[in-house]
Amino acid sequence: MLSAMSAPQGQGPSFRELVVQALSSVERGYDLLAPKFDHTAYRTSASVLDSVAGALRPLGPFRSGLDVCCGTGAGLGVLRRVCRERITGVDFSAGMLAVGRDRSRTVPDIPPTHWVRADARALPFGPVFDLAVSFGAFGHFLPRERPGLFAQVHSVLRPGGRFAFPIVAPARPGSRPYWSLLAFDTAMRVRNAVWRPRFVMYYRTFRLADVREELIGAGFEVGLRALEDLGRRADGSPRCRLVVATRPV
Repeated sequence: MLSAMSAPQGQGPSFRELVVQALSSVERGYDLLAPKFDHTAYRTSASVLDSVAGALRPLGPFRSGLDVCCGTGAGLGVLRRVCRERITGVDFSAGMLAVGRDRSRTVPDIPPTHWVRADARALPFGPVFDLAVSFGAFGHFLPRERPGLFAQVHSVLRPGGRFAFPIVAPARPGSRPYWSLLAFDTAMRVRNAVWRPRFVMYYRTFRLADVREELIGAGFEVGLRALEDLGRRADGSPRCRLVVATRPV
């Protein structure tokens, strides 16, 4: 699983680098990974980003947007397409923010972009955003932490504001992806049982039914939109959906 994260032609992290990162804390691991992060499979693919932007566009335009756990800023590219006034990325990894800020200098600063170091479980904002998004970060939160995380996002949205993120259909039991994810989660649990600091990264704990209940508990109204351009499974269900949680007016 780790070796699959290395990019061709030496652009991505080596196996040794990934091992060192995996034995660090989440924050330190991403600080180390930051310079090569965009050359790993951890970065959200362009097809997903484009699909989410297309699904959000009819819901806007939005004035201000927040990318929760922004990393090097892939999600900020989505916000640039649908927000008019300003966008903000928040992450607790100083390394990821530094790389994202540096690379954003080649992109027109329209709307103005702000990079903020903070823990998503304690967001340092008032209710000033019309849209919040997040991509690929929820596996770093234990299930018991999600209600507080969702409450934080709810608190920084204006009435009527949206919190949107893609969620992939679960792997079919017995399929190769199913066993791969099970093996990864099992290995991570064993690692965290015998090694400190912990590195929280679980792929199988983010279940749509649970997430929907937690969002409702945080005060959101929850809707789902199929991301049709990402295709459908053999049973006709979408491969990926966009969760759109709205703070009621």
